[in-house]
Amino acid sequence: MTSFISHTTIDCHDAYALSEWWKPVLGYVDIEGDPNEPGHEECMIRDPATGHQLLFIEVPDADLPDKRIHFDVAAREGTREAEVARLVEHGATVVADHRGIHGPGTGWVTLADPEGNQLCVIRNQEERESS
Repeated sequence: MTSFISHTTIDCHDAYALSEWWKPVLGYVDIEGDPNEPGHEECMIRDPATGHQLLFIEVPDADLPDKRIHFDVAAREGTREAEVARLVEHGATVVADHRGIHGPGTGWVTLADPEGNQLCVIRNQEERESS
């Protein structure tokens, strides 16, 4: 017998704002009937294609732990470089650039969302297969 991941939980200070930030980044949508609105302490969003869910939950601690979660993301369409540019334009900040760490066309770029959660942008399957 095995378990499955019901959803991924992310501790944060503003559940609504952070869920709203991530929706266009990942193409996720609100869950029908879930009170995803300003001031709500728990906001869940989901991938309409796969059903994967992210739960943003407010915690009372003034200082959140440094590593609350980490995603590796790849562009559904386009390149890693275009995705990095899109996310930076959307408000992400570059933390570290590891492109080319294992040779030309490899590596990743580490970004942070508006609350400092880190994510890595990697090349998608098509990019990896073409090199």
